Amino acid sequence: MFYICIWNIFLLIGCAKTEMVSEDNTVTNGNIVSTTGTIAIETEAIETETQDAIQPSSDQPPEAAPEYKIIMVGDILLHTPVEESCLQPDGSYDYDSLFSHTKEEIAAADLALVNQEVIIGGADLGISGYPCFNADYSLCDSLVGAGFDVICHATNHAMDKGRAGLVNCAEYWRDEYPQITVLGIHDIADTSTSCGADPAIIELGDMRIAVLNYTYGTNGISLPADMPYAVDLLSEEQVAADIQRAEKLADFTIVCPHWGTEYRLTSDASQEKWTKIFAENGADLILGTHPHVIEPIEWVTDESSEHEMLVYYSLGNFVNWTSGTGEGVANRMVGGMAEVTLTKNEDGEVEIADYGVKTIISHVASGPEGVTTYFLEDYPEELAEENEIVSQDPEFSREYCVNLCDSVWGDLWKTE
Repeated sequence: MFYICIWNIFLLIGCAKTEMVSEDNTVTNGNIVSTTGTIAIETEAIETETQDAIQPSSDQPPEAAPEYKIIMVGDILLHTPVEESCLQPDGSYDYDSLFSHTKEEIAAADLALVNQEVIIGGADLGISGYPCFNADYSLCDSLVGAGFDVICHATNHAMDKGRAGLVNCAEYWRDEYPQITVLGIHDIADTSTSCGADPAIIELGDMRIAVLNYTYGTNGISLPADMPYAVDLLSEEQVAADIQRAEKLADFTIVCPHWGTEYRLTSDASQEKWTKIFAENGADLILGTHPHVIEPIEWVTDESSEHEMLVYYSLGNFVNWTSGTGEGVANRMVGGMAEVTLTKNEDGEVEIADYGVKTIISHVASGPEGVTTYFLEDYPEELAEENEIVSQDPEFSREYCVNLCDSVWGDLWKTE
């Protein structure tokens, strides 16, 4: 009798469940209860608890996308007094002192670029300042030691020591520092985009960054007849092709043009022309050099595509000791360190998350290691008074530097 009752109970449950399914051929979300009132199967509660257990909480914020910081400084301009300050008692050269107050920030960046204004042809060609510059190979050692990853050599001084200087420079970089990206000069055709090479691509995490470097000219010095690819020059057809190729290969394209008018604090017509060309072909960031003074920073939008591009027209000098005198010389002692932070948006596209510029000051004094560069925030008025450039332009002071940055950069420049 006992077994028969149990069997009847299960039979009733099975009939009840079958009946609920058979009415419309679906299983409802309601509770299924036996006709005896003694057994209940609460499917909705079980389903809800299971879903809660396997689904993450919607209250948790999404993981932030990684950010990568790019910095660039302007011209390493080695006038004769700068070279003399780096000359050692044994006749060798050591340029480390030029970077002693800035190298920590340079090395901390995810990608650090520099405009190497003068050719590094080695002592055998004669170390020289203006007008035909040449630096010792040890400058390469100091640039790498300071933390730079990308060296931009496309400048108007790239041919100052002719074919020999350019070849010496390119060979030394390739032989001693193959991990460093050297742009703008070529001793072999295989590295030039004008001969079919791809633009330089640098990987930052899962980002691919293309970097291009050009100069407006080489001070009237012709390229070797058998090396028309020796220096990357601003050519509309080549630049357009390079940027378009870079856009296909990379997520973000940087162009470093050597352009503009020396000592002018605003962009000129040539820069505006090239800015338009860069933007309409898809470049994302422009880091300009050559004027030897700072120039404005602005966003530029291509009218047809509405593509936005950030432009630093000129970063000024990183280091120099001009022989010039009089009004405006003080402007040449003020430079900028561009700071641009990249990230990926929700669509996986690389974009600029933050940007600005930090002021740097060329400090010059006679004697060994007397020439160096400071961040303005680390440069008190007392030190500014000791800068020997005051004898060449009495207007120079810390306050003068602050006012110059305010007038050119507005609120964009950073002191911290």
